[in-house]
Amino acid sequence: MVRTGGGDRVGGGVLGLVHNGGRGLPGGTLIGMATTEPAAAIDLPAWCHLTGHEYRGSATADAGSPFIIELAERANPIDPDRPWHRPRVTEVT
Repeated sequence: MVRTGGGDRVGGGVLGLVHNGGRGLPGGTLIGMATTEPAAAIDLPAWCHLTGHEYRGSATADAGSPFIIELAERANPIDPDRPWHRPRVTEVT
């Protein structure tokens, strides 16, 4: 398992850490994200649903226990500048 710490980063900061930390790692790799951000319990499962990764819950019920994410073989694309959004679509005229 790859472990990373989100500290007190909020929203996109936590998601960006998971996204960047998972780059280049094979599907099936587990990432443990420890963060003090209360919204992570909502943001991480929703982000996994968006990207195709599997949210596996937290390692234990203890505060500060890492949230576990299993990387998808082929994740859905996201906007690298806004990791909580799909890529921007540009119109060609």
